[in-house]
Amino acid sequence: MYRPPKYRKDDKEFIFSFIEENPFASFILKGERLLATHIPVLAEGNAEDFRLYSHIANHNEQKAFIEDGAEALLIFHGPHAYVSSSWYKEKDISTWDYTAVHVNARIRMQTAEELEASLERMVERFEKKQESPLYYKDIPELMLKEHLPLITGFWLEPFKIEGVAKLHQAYAKHDIAAVTKKLDKSDSSMERELSAAIRKENKTD
Repeated sequence: MYRPPKYRKDDKEFIFSFIEENPFASFILKGERLLATHIPVLAEGNAEDFRLYSHIANHNEQKAFIEDGAEALLIFHGPHAYVSSSWYKEKDISTWDYTAVHVNARIRMQTAEELEASLERMVERFEKKQESPLYYKDIPELMLKEHLPLITGFWLEPFKIEGVAKLHQAYAKHDIAAVTKKLDKSDSSMERELSAAIRKENKTD
C-alpha cells in the first residue's frame, strides 16, 4: 500500500476498531489470475492479538485456491470522497480523501463445527440491530442442512497489517473548514462520515 508517512495509521487500536466498524472487505487471492470477492470479514480477539474469519460459496472461483497456508489480502474500506480544489482559499490541486486498512493473512480452513460457530457469531453481529432479529438458532434446521455444504469457512491469520488515513493533514485550518463544510452539505452519508473523520484527525470543530 502507498502510504506517505503523514498518512500512516499503524496504531493497533485504530486498526482493530477500523476493521470492526468496516467489516465488508475485498478478499483477494492469487489463482490463475488475481481473484477478488466482496464479503463480510469479522475479527476475533482484541487489538493486541486477533484473527479474522469469513466464508464463501463453493461455486465461487476462489474456492479452488483456498487451502491451509495460502496467502490472502483483505482490504477494508472506510469513507472516501473527491475533494475539489475550488473549495480552497487559494488555487491548488484537487484530491481524494480516504481511509483503508490492508491485511495480508494466511488461510486456515475451518472445521464444520468452527464454520457453524462463526456463522452464529456473524448473524448475531448484524441481526442484533434489527427490530425483529432472526438469529442463527431461528433458521429452520432443514434449511441449514441444505445450505451449509454449499459454503466454505476459513480463518485468516494476519502477518502484515497496514492502515492509511488521507484526511487533509497539514492543510491550512481555513481549507479544512471549507472542505468539511462542503462535505457536511452532501446528500451522501459517506461524504458526511468522511467530514467527521477529517475533523477528528485534524482536531477541528
